[in-house]
Amino acid sequence: MTRIPPLFLRARLQAQAARLLSQPGLLALRHRVREGRRLLANRPHEIQVFLRIDDPYSYLLVQILADFQQHYGVSVRCFTVLELQDDMYPEPALWHSNAFKDAGYLAGLYGLDYPSQALPDSQQQRQLRAMRRLQASAQLLLLERRGQPDWQAVEKVFRAYWYDDTRVLDGYPLLNHDLNEHLRRNEQRLQQLGHYLSATLYYEGEWYWGLDRLDHLQQRLRDLGLQQADSTLMEFDRTWRDFCCHPVADIPSAENQPLVLYFSARSPYSHLGLEQMLQLAQHYRQPLMIKPVLPMLMRGLKVPALKKWYIFADTQREARKRGIAYGYVADPLGAGVERCYSLFAWAQQQGKAADYLLSFSRAVNSEGVLAETDSGMRFIVQRAGLNWLDAKAILQRDDWRTHWQDWAEANRQEMISYGLWGVPSMRYGELAVWGQDRIFVIERALRDAGAVE
Repeated sequence: MTRIPPLFLRARLQAQAARLLSQPGLLALRHRVREGRRLLANRPHEIQVFLRIDDPYSYLLVQILADFQQHYGVSVRCFTVLELQDDMYPEPALWHSNAFKDAGYLAGLYGLDYPSQALPDSQQQRQLRAMRRLQASAQLLLLERRGQPDWQAVEKVFRAYWYDDTRVLDGYPLLNHDLNEHLRRNEQRLQQLGHYLSATLYYEGEWYWGLDRLDHLQQRLRDLGLQQADSTLMEFDRTWRDFCCHPVADIPSAENQPLVLYFSARSPYSHLGLEQMLQLAQHYRQPLMIKPVLPMLMRGLKVPALKKWYIFADTQREARKRGIAYGYVADPLGAGVERCYSLFAWAQQQGKAADYLLSFSRAVNSEGVLAETDSGMRFIVQRAGLNWLDAKAILQRDDWRTHWQDWAEANRQEMISYGLWGVPSMRYGELAVWGQDRIFVIERALRDAGAVE
C-alpha cells in the first residue's frame, strides 16, 4: 500500500475545505441563519461602522451614511478607532501615502468632497497634526456617546481635520483618560468582531470595507426588502459597472504604452487582477507586461490569520460578482510559488507568459491543483501550450529555487519606486494604482488616450 506523504495529505484536505467554504449557496445560507437569529432576538437592523479620523476612506464614508441610513431604514452605530494593528500593515508609510491619492479617485467617481492636496508633511506639521488627530478623535467619541450619530456633526469633524481648519479644531477637547479607555474598547471590538481596517461596516456577521464594498451590503439589504421606495441613494458599483463596455478605436502610437501588472502567484486579489487586466488588454488591444513578485510570507513578513480569512471571504464575493472562478484554493506557498517563478522566464521567451500565469492562477485558485507536485505543474504547463519535458528539465536544475529571485526582487523594487507596496498593482505609463478595485482608473486613462470611438 502506497503511503501518502503527510504534507500532501494536509494540502489536499485544506484545498477541499476551501472548496466547501466557497460553495455558492453558503453565503446566502449564512445570511438566512443570521436573519433568523435577529428575528428571534427581536433585534433591529443595525449596522456597526468603525471610523478613523486620519483615514481618507472614513471621510468618504461619513458623507454618505446619513442617506444610506435613511434609504434602508436601518440603525447605524458609530465606533471611533485610532490605532491600527502594526502586523496588518507591512508598509504603513506607503499605505498612508497611497491611500490619500487612492481615495481621491473614489471621491471623484462618486462626487464627494475631498481635499485637492495632502496636508503639509514637515516635522512641525506632523507634530501639530498628531495633536489634532487626538483632539478630533476625542470630539468623535463625545458625539458617539450621544447615541444615534449626528452625521452632519461627524462630517464636520472630519472636514475640519482633512482641511486643517484650526479655528474648528482648536475648540475640540483633548483625549482624556476616560475617552482613551472608550477608544481602546472600540478598537478591541473591531478586532473581536473579526477585522483590522477602519472605514468598515459590520452587519449580521459580514464585513464591508468602505465605498468599495457597499454594493454587497446594498444587495443584502435589498434582499431583505429594506429599500425605501421614495429614496434616491446612488448605487456604489461605479468602479466595475462599465468595465470593458466602451467601444474602442486604436490608441495613437505615441500613447501606445504597455499595461503593467505586478502580480503574486499566491495572492487571491492578484488572481482577480490578472483575469481583469488580461480582459482589459484584449478589449483595448494593448500589450500587457506581467511582473511577478515574491509573496509577503516568502519575504519574511507575516499575514495574520484574521487578515487571511477576511481576504479569502472577500475574494469569494468579488469573484462571484465579476464572474471569475475562485474558491477551490490549493495554497502554492513555498515550493508551488518557487516552481511557478522558476518557469516564468522560459514561458516568457516563448511568448506564453500570460497564458502560463493564467493557467497557474486558475489552477491554484479555482481548481485545487497542487503546484508543488509534478502532476500539478504538468497540467498547468501543458494547458498553457508549453512542453512539459522542457519544463521538467528546468525544475530539475540545481538552481531552480534561486535563478529567478533577482528579477522577482527587481520587480518589487520597481513597484515600490511608483509608491506602491503590494499586489496586485497596475501601471499605465506613469499612472500607477494599487488593487484590482482601481482598474477603472487605468481603463479611464486608456479612454482618455483616445481608445474610445
